[in-house]
Amino acid sequence: MASVHESLYFNPMMTNGVVHANVFGIKDWVTPYKISVLVLLDEMTMSKRLSLVERRRLNKLILPLQQGPDLSLGQLLKTVDECCPMTAYAVKLRLHVMADGELKDMESFFDTLPSPFSDLESEAYKTSVVGLFMRYMLLAYNKLSFSQVYKLYTSLQSYYHSHYLGAPDSKPGPAAAATDETDMELTNTEDTMEGKLEKEELDSPPLRFSELLDEDAPSRGPLSQKQAEYFLARQAYLLKNDENKALKPAALQEELNNMLKFNPDFAEAHYLSYLNSMRVQDIFISTHSLLHYFDRLILTGGEGKSNGDEGYGRSLRYAALNLAALHCRFGHYQQAALALQEAIRIAQESNDHVCLQHCLSWLYMLEQMKGSDSTVLTEDSVKMAAHFCLPYLASLGIQSLVQQGAIAGKTASKLMDALKDTDILHWKHSLSELIDISLAQTTSIWRMYGKSTMAQQQAQLLLNMNSLEPVNFGVQQNNTEPFAVALCHLAELHAEQGLYGAASEILTHLKEQFPPHTQHAKLWMLCDLKIQFDRAMNDGKYHLAEPHVTAIAALNQTEGLYRKALVLKAQNQTTEAYKILQQLQLQCEKTRCTETIIRVMLATAELHWESSGFATALPLLLQALALARQHHLQALASETILHLAFSQLMLGIPEQALNILHEAMESILAHGAVIDKGRALLLVAKCQIAMAGTRPGEERRAGLEMAVQTLEEAAAYFSKLDCKERLRDVHYLQARLHNSLGQIPQRNKCAMLFRLLDQELPSSGAPLITRL
Repeated sequence: MASVHESLYFNPMMTNGVVHANVFGIKDWVTPYKISVLVLLDEMTMSKRLSLVERRRLNKLILPLQQGPDLSLGQLLKTVDECCPMTAYAVKLRLHVMADGELKDMESFFDTLPSPFSDLESEAYKTSVVGLFMRYMLLAYNKLSFSQVYKLYTSLQSYYHSHYLGAPDSKPGPAAAATDETDMELTNTEDTMEGKLEKEELDSPPLRFSELLDEDAPSRGPLSQKQAEYFLARQAYLLKNDENKALKPAALQEELNNMLKFNPDFAEAHYLSYLNSMRVQDIFISTHSLLHYFDRLILTGGEGKSNGDEGYGRSLRYAALNLAALHCRFGHYQQAALALQEAIRIAQESNDHVCLQHCLSWLYMLEQMKGSDSTVLTEDSVKMAAHFCLPYLASLGIQSLVQQGAIAGKTASKLMDALKDTDILHWKHSLSELIDISLAQTTSIWRMYGKSTMAQQQAQLLLNMNSLEPVNFGVQQNNTEPFAVALCHLAELHAEQGLYGAASEILTHLKEQFPPHTQHAKLWMLCDLKIQFDRAMNDGKYHLAEPHVTAIAALNQTEGLYRKALVLKAQNQTTEAYKILQQLQLQCEKTRCTETIIRVMLATAELHWESSGFATALPLLLQALALARQHHLQALASETILHLAFSQLMLGIPEQALNILHEAMESILAHGAVIDKGRALLLVAKCQIAMAGTRPGEERRAGLEMAVQTLEEAAAYFSKLDCKERLRDVHYLQARLHNSLGQIPQRNKCAMLFRLLDQELPSSGAPLITRL
């Protein structure tokens, strides 16, 4: 939820709707790249052979090519070729004529270029995007002196021939050595400027050919104001919606540092540096960039108003608020509380109710992160947000209340009613991001309550929903945190049903959509490790499960401790496992993590079984069952009933055990994992065997035959998971039953299967009869 709040305060490209102008103060230059774009536009306007689809694709390229940084010829031709190979070939041919010809060939191109001023037949109207660019280029070219025209021509030759140089170490020819950074100024043609321009050209280092050939390399050298704004807007949008398509953190930081060399007071570049540092969890650079962002806002007067200090004060209070959010993100709760108090104090002095509302929302988030009860603060935040007409904050507050209600054990009907009200608010105000969060939260709630079918339905609804937010830069709205959460739930649900191939495909897609360097990658990392751990434990290969414990603990300490206790228990290290479980229970009681508390109680009861303490395990299991039913955790309640039934079976009352098993069988078979279905049927078979042993004659035989059928169903579930340890137990019981029934061929077959599995698997420490 913290990452959701961070997007509330500042758009990295805008400050109160005002974009900072004259960022660099660098004048535009005529470059060979712009000539290449001009050739492309001329081909587009003059060609009559373009299909409608090709023309539409090329039209989408016009603004990115004009406003973006200069590309190498290889990048330009590759981009155009993806849209229209015929046009790319025509552009390449015309550039070849100019570059391999003479100066008059370039002059002839500008002379024959249709003028949007007077040529009425041209498609490039003088007020259109293409027309304005052509007017700009024609005026710029006509103002060039003869020496500047010659330098432009030599630069065009260097630009064209560098595309065909295969070796990065090749020495540039005379034309390439002349100019790599074009130095023709558009607005001044006085001869007195030529010496200065030539000196700047000689002082500036030439571009390496490896950089020209590297299509993924960021732009080099100073950018114009439009290029800088376009670059920052694009990268900020990609970081928010599709981090995978943005530049890598190191490459983006290098580009931002290069940009800040020419203008250290460029505030938006500092903010983008802050967002980029958050990707790699760099506390120093992120704090440094965030503070510099607000300092530059004050210096440039971006928020100055007629009342004097209002812009200055507003920057200070929002700087403190963002600093508090930053510390919350890194878990520095004490520093976050101090920064939040400062933001509240300044906002109260300025009577800024909107800022105070943002502070209140972060205050209850901070209390929630620290493990305190923040229900009252959250309710106050929702009321005040509704009063000040802030639907985004009001919806986030309601979603936080729903999350707290789920942890506190509220019924699913009340939580879904609250989410339904927020969904109405989302659709009314087109808050697509919150719609995604609401669906992901609904998926998590149904999963927590043990309703796997409903959880899968909500996850599929999110994945198949079209976003309301406009899609720019070719970004698909499926790279946000809610989509990662929904996909992780689907992967775990498929793995629980034994569909490991499908789960692997989902995880592969997650790895592609959220590479390891992205901020949401830890979600699928933890999901993948948990699936591998559970699979190894189900197979009885505890030596393979043990290495996953360390990796899980690095991502989630609580999960790591719990799984470490499971491995120790499986390896018969009872004392060490008991110590860890007691430590984990105390820790979870402080954080009010009910699910983990119940799982710890169940694991502790299993430790009592190993010392034949079935009677001492009953109070613990009854306490766990009461807690699960109080919080409406159906899956955990069913698992607790299995443990209770097994304890009663071992205490010699199989009839009572079978009666309470029937209460849980419906929910287990409908929503439970395959391993739970197999365990439940295996336990039913044991109860049937125990009851048949006390009956005479035909009743005993009928009871044993019923147990054989139940074991066959359990074996089918265990085979689906390839759970060899459980299959060994089933085949052992089947062989004993077939022997009692006088079915010798079936007995021999089951005995052979048991023998094969027993040779493959290590011997289990606990006897078969004392294992659930």
